[in-house]
Amino acid sequence: MIYIGSDHGGFELKEHIKKFLEKSGHEFMDLGNLKYEKDDDYPDYALKVAEKVAAGSGNKGILLCRSAAGMVIAANKVRGIRAAAVFDKKSAVHSREHNNANIIALSGDWMDEKKAAEALKAWLETDFSNEKRHARRLEKIRQYENSKSK
Repeated sequence: MIYIGSDHGGFELKEHIKKFLEKSGHEFMDLGNLKYEKDDDYPDYALKVAEKVAAGSGNKGILLCRSAAGMVIAANKVRGIRAAAVFDKKSAVHSREHNNANIIALSGDWMDEKKAAEALKAWLETDFSNEKRHARRLEKIRQYENSKSK
């Protein structure tokens, strides 16, 4: 399942991304905001999406705000989340192959719908490389997260 969320800064782009996901046959759930609200707050949606992604093996998430940075900061507070801000196809592929990112964040200010769809398509089609160095690094993060949750 793909969970998607945005604040006002990513709302318009999110609506385009939802059409892309429907057309591509991906199952998704929009966790909000479900209407444009200029004073909403990105952590509300980042944390909702991150909790859902963390709750199920194989779940993925898409977050959108003005810069993508705020969403990534908030989402990465949830144990098990590896959210990455992505700005093109190359960074999308890298975030999956090297970091096994389970949430992609896209910028409503700096990406148009075509560039966002290209990046998202690449991200969804790319698997983690399982290279030893990348797996080792992710394991260190997992161990740290687990040591802090006690």
